[in-house]
Amino acid sequence: MTSEMNRKSFLKLMGLGVVTAATTKKTMASTLSHLQSDEVMFYVGTYTTGKSKGIYRCTFSPSTGNISMEGFTEGIVNPSFLTIAPDNKYLYAVSETDKYEGETSGSVDAYKIDTGTGGLEHLNKRPSHGAAPCFIITSNDGRYVMVANYNSGNLAVFPVAKDGSLGRITDLVQHHGSGVNPERQEGPHAHSIVLDPANKFALSCDLGTDKVMIYKFDHEHGKLITASQPFAKVKPGLGPRHVKFHPSGRIVYVICEMGNTMLVFDYNPENGHLKQKQLISTLPSDFHGTTDAAELQISSDGRFLYGSNRGADSIVVYSINQKSGEITPVQYQSTLGKFPRHFILDPTEKYLIAANEHTNNVVVFNRDQNSGKITPAGKSIDIPDPVCIKFL
Repeated sequence: MTSEMNRKSFLKLMGLGVVTAATTKKTMASTLSHLQSDEVMFYVGTYTTGKSKGIYRCTFSPSTGNISMEGFTEGIVNPSFLTIAPDNKYLYAVSETDKYEGETSGSVDAYKIDTGTGGLEHLNKRPSHGAAPCFIITSNDGRYVMVANYNSGNLAVFPVAKDGSLGRITDLVQHHGSGVNPERQEGPHAHSIVLDPANKFALSCDLGTDKVMIYKFDHEHGKLITASQPFAKVKPGLGPRHVKFHPSGRIVYVICEMGNTMLVFDYNPENGHLKQKQLISTLPSDFHGTTDAAELQISSDGRFLYGSNRGADSIVVYSINQKSGEITPVQYQSTLGKFPRHFILDPTEKYLIAANEHTNNVVVFNRDQNSGKITPAGKSIDIPDPVCIKFL
């Protein structure tokens, strides 16, 4: 049985629709008229404290693995994390700073995407209402943008106007507490926020308090309401960073930065409750050195999970048990650079693309869709201080 047949059968079993890679490519080709028939557009968020100019616009060919940088958008400081609206018309970026207009805050920028070139037209900017915003998403219908402010340990919600610009904040939720590490967990550090597939609950990893916070999302008013289970507490000192839902909607994966671990939770979509069922390292048993886990991604067929290690400079590949959701490591692959802060699967999922922040390169890997394993494709581009990759 092919991997595509497995994916369709699995999603049908779970009651989920199937969006094929061919459908995705067709949608993107119609969105950006200047691209070659098989090219897709992606954007790279960066830190601008060095040589970076801002947000970089790139193209990728799934038929050849070729990658190129097309241009960049200036005028934003440290656009470290990006998100794209579900309709592909707008891009939103955090400006990861501690000061904005004299206040202790970063900011959030809204851009309109040119359907002909992929260029970005700036729409407006809002304060993030917290220092060092490091993560941003849109709601599943594109009506709201949500931001995690790392240094202030809070979450902000913004409405999206009809023209794609950001309205005034509708909610600001402050985390409280600390962790066992006095240097890194002296207070709350909200590191991410993700909505569940039903747009009903939001999960937020707080590195400083060792908690995965759980909120019910009031879609009418743009509010985050503490759920009946307010949080899931993890082992002290792990420092939860990012979270992903399994395609079934009933399993959640959390990568922990400080502990270099991956956590697996059962998730109840009716009430948002989490129950931890597995803790496993992101590193091989013979690794010795200093490293921090960063990003995680899951294949759309729900069979493989990926995580990055900054310091070990690798991607760990796990196979996923289709009954329990628990994971088993199958590969550790060098990212051919240093400090892989972020990575992503391309729309066809035949490739994995990794951003190595400290070596200023974005590297392409072939992905075997049957085994989940990745191998160098011999393709890369140079981009200063790459932090985040987002495909249209």
